[in-house]
Amino acid sequence: MSELRVASRYAKSLLDLAEEQGTLEQVKQDMDLFNQVLSENRDLRLLLRNPIVKHDKKLAILHAVFGGKVSNLTEKFFTIITQKNRESALEYIGAEFLTQYNLLRGVQLAEVTTATPLNAITRLHVTNLVRQQTGLQQVTLTEKIDPELIGGFVLRVGDRLIDDSVSYRLRKLRTEFSKNPYQSQL
Repeated sequence: MSELRVASRYAKSLLDLAEEQGTLEQVKQDMDLFNQVLSENRDLRLLLRNPIVKHDKKLAILHAVFGGKVSNLTEKFFTIITQKNRESALEYIGAEFLTQYNLLRGVQLAEVTTATPLNAITRLHVTNLVRQQTGLQQVTLTEKIDPELIGGFVLRVGDRLIDDSVSYRLRKLRTEFSKNPYQSQL
């Protein structure tokens, strides 16, 4: 079974159990912390994927890093994952949990990349565009700056990408000019 399918199932189980126990918000904070630590620590990600390191060692490291910082449910979840030899899926489980949490809460994550920082009016227009595309009213917008775009924006909503940047249009124009049969005669 693929890591993503496993991650989806474990994330759904954790989400359902946390909701049933009334600790969903705490577990969500735990998963935010877990994802942040994993994104900042390459060695921990590699350790969790390493088949040579024994499962009890991985669990001990998880307890050392997250013990006292996460809820009992999350700690027990880490124990179950290591007992089932699924530590390599943990980083995917963390990300999938947040995806499913946002879906449950009706929150759409979107990332917009622009050449310059967005002003309030443009930010509102982009947020409204995401609302129109997804039908969800609550949008969490992450902004990135990339001066190489020259102008315009690149919007990523889930697995969809809208590239309306000047650099994209220039590349497209260059491709069109390279296809021009009359250019070789000049």
